[in-house]
Amino acid sequence: MKKEKALVWFRRDLRDHDHAALSAALSKSQQVYCAFVFDTEILDALPTRQDRRVHFIRESLVELDAALHARGGGLIVRHGRASEEIPALARMLGVSAVYANRDYEPSAKQRDTDVADALKADDIAFHAFRDQAIFDGGEVLTQAGNPFSVFTPYKNAWLKRLTAADYAEWPCHGQLAGGDLAAVPTLAEIGFVASNLDELGIRPGMSGARALWDEFRQGRIERYGALRDFPAVKGVSYLSVHLRFGTIGIRELVRSALNARDTTWLNELIWRDFYFMILDHFPQVVTSAFKPAYDAVAFDDWPAGLAAWKAGRTGYPLVDAAMRQLNHSGWMHNRLRMIAASFLSKDLGIDWRLGEQYFAEQLNDFDLSANNGGWQWAASTGCDAQPYFRIFNPVTQSERFDPEGKFIRRYVPELAGVADKYIHAPWLMGRLEQEAIGVVIGRDYPAPIVDHAAARAKTLVRYAVVKSAA
Repeated sequence: MKKEKALVWFRRDLRDHDHAALSAALSKSQQVYCAFVFDTEILDALPTRQDRRVHFIRESLVELDAALHARGGGLIVRHGRASEEIPALARMLGVSAVYANRDYEPSAKQRDTDVADALKADDIAFHAFRDQAIFDGGEVLTQAGNPFSVFTPYKNAWLKRLTAADYAEWPCHGQLAGGDLAAVPTLAEIGFVASNLDELGIRPGMSGARALWDEFRQGRIERYGALRDFPAVKGVSYLSVHLRFGTIGIRELVRSALNARDTTWLNELIWRDFYFMILDHFPQVVTSAFKPAYDAVAFDDWPAGLAAWKAGRTGYPLVDAAMRQLNHSGWMHNRLRMIAASFLSKDLGIDWRLGEQYFAEQLNDFDLSANNGGWQWAASTGCDAQPYFRIFNPVTQSERFDPEGKFIRRYVPELAGVADKYIHAPWLMGRLEQEAIGVVIGRDYPAPIVDHAAARAKTLVRYAVVKSAA
């Protein structure tokens, strides 16, 4: 008979269904409490008090709290150091176990170790579960028993190991423990102010995830492979922030991906597991190149170049449009993430870590594993990265993936009147043409900050130190 009391600690899993830790707690305990901590160790490090992610989390918690209330419980919300708040709450509630879903970031793993140690001192168990990934730990390894470092063999092993049980829904049946539960604190109460989520049409919570998922699943998932690279086309799912904070679970997405005729979407979900695995097994990637030899690459110290890239003022329209989209919305199309990252590291010659840091500050869906993996891929320093001598040409990428310049014109409106033949490289217009449409390069829109051909040659020299490792 179930007797023990338990506490479920929500982190990046803000939903009340298909939730591994909640399912386990409900199956083993008579009374189950639910909690979330606005962790000051994370919040205090943010560069602004107007953060879309904090706003998204807060609104998602309101919806989660309502869902838990409908089941007889509610959400206990604390504001402080999670490593102190969770053990204190567990003691206060008199629970015999704390349940949580695993995280793979080094700081999160250390936090969980600290929490587990503090709980153990009070004879309280700490149980962690796989929830945000389909496989983790040592579940997908090479035949030699080592972690993979190349995606395709990892994907093949992942698919070979996959069974229906791995993506089955976790049942979360049962009544939760209630009590004197305060309302979810306002943004002001935790020291933040509202962002532009409403203006952007970003709907937090499980309901926001469900609306996006239903639209994508019913209309676009089977065309994802054909549409996903074109930023002016509505081809992707836009679910990344919901996956990041767990307002939708990975298993449901995998089930639909397996049923779709286009396997490209499933491959993207496997990439997500792959980068979780890399971060879990190789935490040194947070500060260093996955390939140690690539730490010898000497990048340029160019503050003005970095500032121009951040502001979307490089003179390359697609790069600038991508950065302005990021600055306005906290989101960037995946193809553009690759182009912008390649441009910073290989055209401007600036350390990929500085670009990774800026994305970490700006992205609503920031996830250390994917952000680090993507930046190291673009800079050719990471696992399964593109070879260093493959360098995106920002003009030909623009011509290929935004052929009519629709995306450029949306985010770089000063180029709205530029003809299609010049929209990707407006500096090729003659002075009379520039004057005629009111777009003088160097006055109304920047001249290219670098010459791509010259930058490419410089990059090949820069990376020559690692030829033997490539």
